[in-house]
Amino acid sequence: MSSCMMAGLLSTQYNSTLSKFKRLRNNPALSVLTSTLRKYSSKDGAGIEYLHKGVVPTMHYQKSLPRLPVPKLEDTIRRYLAAQRPLLNDEQYSNTEKVAHDFQSGVGKQLHEELVALDKNNKHTSYISAPWFDMYLSARESVVLNFNPFMSFNPDPKPENNDQLVRATNMVCSAVRFMKTLRAGLLEPEVFHLNPAKSDTDSFKKLIRWVPPSISWFGAYMVNAYPLDMSQYFRLFNSTRIPKYKRDELLTDDKGRHLLVVRRGNLYVFDALDRDGNLIKSAEVQAHLKYILSDPTKAPSFPLGVLTSENRDTWAGLRQKLLDAGNGEALHLVDSALFCLCLDEEVMRDHIHISHNMLHGDGCNRWYDKSFSIILAKDGQAAINFEHSWGDGVAVLRFQNEVFKDTTEKPLVGPESQPAAVDSSSAVCQLEFKLTDELKAGITKAKENFQAAVSKLTIDAMEFKKGGKEQLKKKKLSPDAIAQLAFQMGFLRQYGQTVGTYESCSTAAFKHGRTETIRPATIHTKHCAKAFVEQPGQHTVEQLQGLLNECSKYHGQLTKEAAMGQGFDRHLFAIRYLANSKGMTLHSLYQDPAYTAINHNILSTSTLTSPAVSLGGFAPVVPDGFGVGYGVHDEWIGCNVSSYPARNVHEFLKCVHKSLEDIFTVLDGKPIN
Repeated sequence: MSSCMMAGLLSTQYNSTLSKFKRLRNNPALSVLTSTLRKYSSKDGAGIEYLHKGVVPTMHYQKSLPRLPVPKLEDTIRRYLAAQRPLLNDEQYSNTEKVAHDFQSGVGKQLHEELVALDKNNKHTSYISAPWFDMYLSARESVVLNFNPFMSFNPDPKPENNDQLVRATNMVCSAVRFMKTLRAGLLEPEVFHLNPAKSDTDSFKKLIRWVPPSISWFGAYMVNAYPLDMSQYFRLFNSTRIPKYKRDELLTDDKGRHLLVVRRGNLYVFDALDRDGNLIKSAEVQAHLKYILSDPTKAPSFPLGVLTSENRDTWAGLRQKLLDAGNGEALHLVDSALFCLCLDEEVMRDHIHISHNMLHGDGCNRWYDKSFSIILAKDGQAAINFEHSWGDGVAVLRFQNEVFKDTTEKPLVGPESQPAAVDSSSAVCQLEFKLTDELKAGITKAKENFQAAVSKLTIDAMEFKKGGKEQLKKKKLSPDAIAQLAFQMGFLRQYGQTVGTYESCSTAAFKHGRTETIRPATIHTKHCAKAFVEQPGQHTVEQLQGLLNECSKYHGQLTKEAAMGQGFDRHLFAIRYLANSKGMTLHSLYQDPAYTAINHNILSTSTLTSPAVSLGGFAPVVPDGFGVGYGVHDEWIGCNVSSYPARNVHEFLKCVHKSLEDIFTVLDGKPIN
């Protein structure tokens, strides 16, 4: 079939395809978008410069991606009230219901109509994109603990390749090759395949590449493939968050050819690309990194990196003083570097040590404002810590998957490799900064503030080994629903409450989509948790199994709605943002204690599973909360949870483990003790 015939066919099917896409919300497989790893195939003949040479250009689908829908206001209010019901008593709910309906019929209706009109006039983006960027960049809290998460790599299957120098060299080379593949338009597009046998094939790719980008998404849809938004990817490299008073800025300077390396709090740069934009030889990368690892220079008394952990206004003021002191050129080298590589001197003791080190570290051997940093401990344990304003986990996870695959399957150096005989002393530049007494005092204060913040954080982990995804699927239960139910049961067992709970869901199926919130605390989970925790003897095994089924079905519905942009959180957020931008007094819905409470997310949760990732984690989003990173694997379920002193994370994990034991006992047809 010619490209013209294909284009004609797709044009005539435009409307029916859109209606089919809307019906996709009924497909349970869509929920996999929240956590699944897609497998990427590298092509032979990609050469040393590229990871692979994709048949379909990287941004081929971007132009024709569907737009993120603005939900109907009545649907948003209905979903909002449904999420509030398990958190409120009858009197509180009656008041919240009244306030919400007043909003819906009054100022909310007017603002919603303005939001829809604004969205129609900005078809190049999504209604949430600008407000979401603004929310992140206007936040004045430190990015450490409050925003930057981490995802740790699994060890290289070949133990000898986990040597710090070897692994650092391979990761740098693979990361640069990823960047070159992306910028050359050769990186395979990010596509969610429901039927890979039809869509993830060379024959289909060779056909779809000839379909015009303006309608290519529809061609993919016809074979049950869903291209995802890739607009954030360009911010992966040469990018930094720049502190400014009241609102930060994102800087991307793709002219930078150098890598930023941090060791003992000292900052180094060297060119990872030559003048023609080609990756330098892996033996040269190895030589330069060996030179840095061998450098006897002691840790500075005033490590500059710790300033990136400060309050953003404080850091903005100190950065201006750095510029005034004549450090502009050195700062630009930091900001425009391809990315940051942190070479740590500690050996990791266990998963808990890894989590603390990769989430925050010592504050001195980091530059938290870089779009991402690859952190490598002395024993080769590795992780990515990323700044969150520029993008979400989808882009970073793709990068991490590709780097892990490339470094483990096609490593460029090994323990027997010899570094190149080059003069690294002239190729590697250690950055020097002129520090005034005021700047030295600022660094000292930043160190104190950092230590005070991280000293309050506790992290613990749990592995439930008595069942996982396979067993749950055999019972026709959603694995994610059961994990979330266990958190609800665990919190109820520990604290006797049902509280505001947040689960992140990607809306990358839409142009400039970011995330939507799944609200896992429901009337179904509340009823089920009470039955298991408080009234186990009052229900038969069959009745408890029925309650599990109800929770699973409803959670599946919420997940599909969120992935389709049909949650309520982003819509209400965008309306509030619009009202604020117009200088309006906020409606009582936004001042209702119930609205404040549901957005005080005591249980903040996020999940991912990937062969590349060992564990991920983040800090609680409120002082009396838990930060719950989790993964439901084929035969086991893992949690990596953080808390501050207001909560006991160790007891919480015991309660979650007990909840999972009870759930799997019931699924085995046995009564619970």
